[in-house]
Amino acid sequence: MAKIISFDMDGTLIDPDFTNWVWGYGIPTLYAEKKGLPFETAKSVVEEEYRKVGPDAIEWYDIKYWFQFFQLGKGWKALMQQFVDKISVYTDVTPILDRLKGRFPLVLTSNATREFIDIELQATGLRTYFDRIFSATSDFGEVKKTADFYRRICQILGAIPEDVVHVGDHRNYDYLVPQALGIDAYYLDRSAQQGGDFILWNLKDLDEKLLGKYQISSTK
Repeated sequence: MAKIISFDMDGTLIDPDFTNWVWGYGIPTLYAEKKGLPFETAKSVVEEEYRKVGPDAIEWYDIKYWFQFFQLGKGWKALMQQFVDKISVYTDVTPILDRLKGRFPLVLTSNATREFIDIELQATGLRTYFDRIFSATSDFGEVKKTADFYRRICQILGAIPEDVVHVGDHRNYDYLVPQALGIDAYYLDRSAQQGGDFILWNLKDLDEKLLGKYQISSTK
């Protein structure tokens, strides 16, 4: 019987629009203002610097690093607050969390930094659902949710991989990697382009996967 259910955050529970606004519009706008550049010129410069660092470096994910790099001052919190209205929860999220809360320990295992996790969970009210929250980047210095990341999570939770269900929208890091460890992993494909026993098109489908298998009742 599963003891713990783990969810990814961006793209799984929360629409990634907020992060796109912060990185793709907010920082380029501040840089444009600082340098007296047209927005599109500034955006090209900023995105080129992002590419130079790349997603395999921890700095890629660190908004404080980028504020220092572009000499934008210390206003990263204000920038994030500027776009807080862009944070939205998918409509299928609250019903499934309501059903699972109290039946299973729920954890959030995200690649986002704590700065993004904190503001998104606060804005959406989702924090109260989770018993533990883990950031691969902030907590472990991992740039991806690697096999080692999942092993460390299991160790901290006092669980073996077979005790854990994980759901996320990245085919490799939310599905293939944890599945290879023995975690009961499900790939959330919101585009509904793929199918299979371990593919979900929305979180409503998770109910069917858990019914009976983990002794969850069909009604709350």
